[in-house]
Amino acid sequence: MIEILKKSVEMVTVDADHAGQRLDNFLMARLRNLPRSRLYRILRKGEVRVNKGRVKQSYRLIEGDVVRIPPVKITPKPIIPGVSPQFERLLNDSVLFEDEQLLVINKPPGLAVHGGSGLALGLIEALRQIRSECKFLELVHRLDRDTSGCLVVAKKRSALLACHASLRDKQAKKTYMALANGRWPAGLDVINAPLRKNVLQSGERIVVAAADGKPSETRFQLIEHFDNYSLVKAMPITGRTHQIRVHAKVAGHPLCGDKKYGLQETNQALAQQSFKGLFLHAMAIDIAYGDGQLQVECDLPDQWQRLLSRL
Repeated sequence: MIEILKKSVEMVTVDADHAGQRLDNFLMARLRNLPRSRLYRILRKGEVRVNKGRVKQSYRLIEGDVVRIPPVKITPKPIIPGVSPQFERLLNDSVLFEDEQLLVINKPPGLAVHGGSGLALGLIEALRQIRSECKFLELVHRLDRDTSGCLVVAKKRSALLACHASLRDKQAKKTYMALANGRWPAGLDVINAPLRKNVLQSGERIVVAAADGKPSETRFQLIEHFDNYSLVKAMPITGRTHQIRVHAKVAGHPLCGDKKYGLQETNQALAQQSFKGLFLHAMAIDIAYGDGQLQVECDLPDQWQRLLSRL
């Protein structure tokens, strides 16, 4: 692995957006490709100083603090491909709400929220390119790659912390639309099934319902029955990985187009009719914002409209 030496000492003055942040998290954001073990080593050795003094990694920064970052060897950042004009236009057209604090975007299906696992360019990397005037852009929460709909991005660290507090304190409400296999029972309104992350022998990561998993709750509302499918509204109370998808499987009605937890024969039948991808859409988010609530909704993707009209 090729490493380069950042030769000069860097003196960074903490601004208001980073006030209150832990020192180790502040450094990780500035030295993104530095292994975490090496970061904590230079912290223990006292090579990082705040206002010329040694502090613990858990120290909370104060506006005006001066942080000394020593020379370190880091792996060069991978080259991120540029955003095409078509992709930029798609993202700009997908913005649902924006002010100086937040940006809410209708994430297209099939687009990962961030790069990784062989994918160099995700939504957040693309936004940082086309919104280069924004010094801070971070995901408030995540959506699976194949899930479409409302995704909140913070443009200031203070907004990120406020939104995280809203999510943590159950002051945020997310509403999804999902197309499930079979006839969803009218009285099946809540699924309480603990969820645990698991790794198969193949290395594939999945989530399973297990008694020793983390408590998980999703509320469902039947919207409409079709011959072999059901349109349902899903409202996750907890925020576990793949929660709606796994709870739908627990209910005996896995989501259409779900390659990991769904029915292969259903997915193949839909694909033969040119209906590909997961039928799960983050339709709305309601989150505490300032002195009130921010409520944002977005329409179902075109593919949904075509399939529902055919059904």
